[in-house]
Amino acid sequence: MDSAAHTSPTLLARLGGSVTDAAAWDQFVRRYGGRVLGWCRHWGLQPADAEDVCQDVLLKVARQMRTFRYEPGKSFRGWLKTVARSAWCDWLEARRKQAQGSGDTDARAVLESVAAQDDLVRRLEDEFDRELLDLATARVRLRVEPATWEAFRLTAVDGLPAAEAAAKTGLKVATVFVAKGRVQKMLQGEIHLLDRDG
Repeated sequence: MDSAAHTSPTLLARLGGSVTDAAAWDQFVRRYGGRVLGWCRHWGLQPADAEDVCQDVLLKVARQMRTFRYEPGKSFRGWLKTVARSAWCDWLEARRKQAQGSGDTDARAVLESVAAQDDLVRRLEDEFDRELLDLATARVRLRVEPATWEAFRLTAVDGLPAAEAAAKTGLKVATVFVAKGRVQKMLQGEIHLLDRDG
């Protein structure tokens, strides 16, 4: 299981209490460093640039942890993603300024493209949502009967009418509707928990 899937309030408290707690920072980097680096790469950064931005993110987090207070009802991973996006935007702005002096209009056009930035952010958010959905799906599937899951899959995913799903699963049409609604509700609840804990 992804070690960053659940936020550790104890770890965050240790980080906020002391910037010199090397063991806590090592644990934080092991837990979240790969995720931040993955975001940077997903945003289109070359490996060396992704490493640089990841380091900037960790420095920003270190500074902000002195006053940061974890709120269990909110998403730490969402906050961390915001810090990472800010560092990435700072990196883009620095490159844009550098490109203005170099005369490289192609590079400047790419770096200044708000549409390109928005597209990357959208893709990142889609990937994050897919990650949550995949994890929620795996968890919910283990908690329901195979016929219930199949009724949900046939109607909600494959788009079959309830009567066809009933014929394929051997369930009554009403049972198919109930199964679909139940699994959808379970998935929504699981996604909410994962997003909150993230």
